[in-house]
Amino acid sequence: MMARSAIITVMTKAAEKAAIRLVRDFGEVEKLQVSRKGVADFVSQADLKAEETLRAELEKARPGYGFLLEEGGEVKGDGVNRWIIDPLDGTVNFLHGIPHFSISLALEREGEIIAGVILDPVKHELFHAEKGGGAFLNDFRLRVSARRDLPTAVVGCWLPVAGSSGHEKILKQVSAVMPQTGGIRCFGGAALNLAYVAAGRLDGYWEEGLKPWDMAAGMLMVKEAGGYVSDITGGTRMMATSSVVAANDQLHHKLGQLLRKATPPAVKAAPKPEAAAEDPTKA
Repeated sequence: MMARSAIITVMTKAAEKAAIRLVRDFGEVEKLQVSRKGVADFVSQADLKAEETLRAELEKARPGYGFLLEEGGEVKGDGVNRWIIDPLDGTVNFLHGIPHFSISLALEREGEIIAGVILDPVKHELFHAEKGGGAFLNDFRLRVSARRDLPTAVVGCWLPVAGSSGHEKILKQVSAVMPQTGGIRCFGGAALNLAYVAAGRLDGYWEEGLKPWDMAAGMLMVKEAGGYVSDITGGTRMMATSSVVAANDQLHHKLGQLLRKATPPAVKAAPKPEAAAEDPTKA
């Protein structure tokens, strides 16, 4: 068994402790689903309890670190280190008894993601990565897929649900990508999908409308597995634009080009030049 760093060990222990109750709650959701009563409230409580466990464990191990929590918002810390936490990524899957969800933790230091853990508690798969240290699934080193051509690639995306925006945009993107690729998969759960890119299970992935906790750990995972990550415009401001495109070096640009051609980024009008101030010495 490979030796894990102190920080990955801390993150793993916190995630595994939260996962014990989450798995138990998942079993209860499967039973509640047949009644169609109280399931959403139950899942909300499962989410909150997992977040409470994660926060308590991480505070105990690293007092003074700040937090960015999906449910609890931002908690100021030392101004240098901050945990970014999604206690239940893939809530809709969890709600419907579909075993595809995860706990996602990332450590941000001075504005840079330096460590990430994504735990799939049902399949007992622990994805983890550190900046400069590679990405792993349990104790096996991860590499993104080696496929070079889109027609042989399987890529993932997210489809918006009722009441959310972006339906027309994603349909344009899917219509552009579908005929050029070997398949599109929409599993739900951005963190786990990004981990799947790192593991070579998906050749690429894109999504918009994300929050930092949805993608922080997963982006690091892809990079440390040898992949490329950008926002939908091709830039590197994923957190600011709330979008991500991830793939290997051969497919990243090709996938990004298809997406940008289907839905060109809005171009902001250049500001009008200010009129030059009059020189009072020139009458």
